[in-house]
Amino acid sequence: MTVKAKEILNGKFWIVEKKGNNIGTLSFNDDRFMLNNASGTCFFANENQLKERLGEEIFWQKLNITEILPPKKDVYNYPTSCIPFNPVYDVKRKLPMFSKSKKSKSLYCAGYFIIRFNKGWVKSFCPKLITIERYENKGPFRTEIEMRQELSNANKK
Repeated sequence: MTVKAKEILNGKFWIVEKKGNNIGTLSFNDDRFMLNNASGTCFFANENQLKERLGEEIFWQKLNITEILPPKKDVYNYPTSCIPFNPVYDVKRKLPMFSKSKKSKSLYCAGYFIIRFNKGWVKSFCPKLITIERYENKGPFRTEIEMRQELSNANKK
């Protein structure tokens, strides 16, 4: 039987499992291992001492970066409200656009905008392209702060 050490921090921290159950944590620093489990904390000078203590072989499972990193939620460095599908950049209008699913026919504009409706200027995050085409607008902005500043300027006029 083997014990699995699932890497959490590259070369520094692991969760130790036996038959799918967590039995402790293992860390490595200052040239020694530290095992924390139900029976306490133990220090080991090398991997062989650790194997002797556990009484079994250790399977070292490497860190899988794709499991940790969240999916990208932007289009051409403009934030989106969801994971974008079919990202497109309209060079003529300077608009980063995307759809919300593979089958969707609606396009959304990535980033923050201010849009002028009948009652005045309002803020908008990832509005539909059709809204941008129908109403006067300013944007896209990469941050909410930039958008709020422009909204403040537009309301003063």
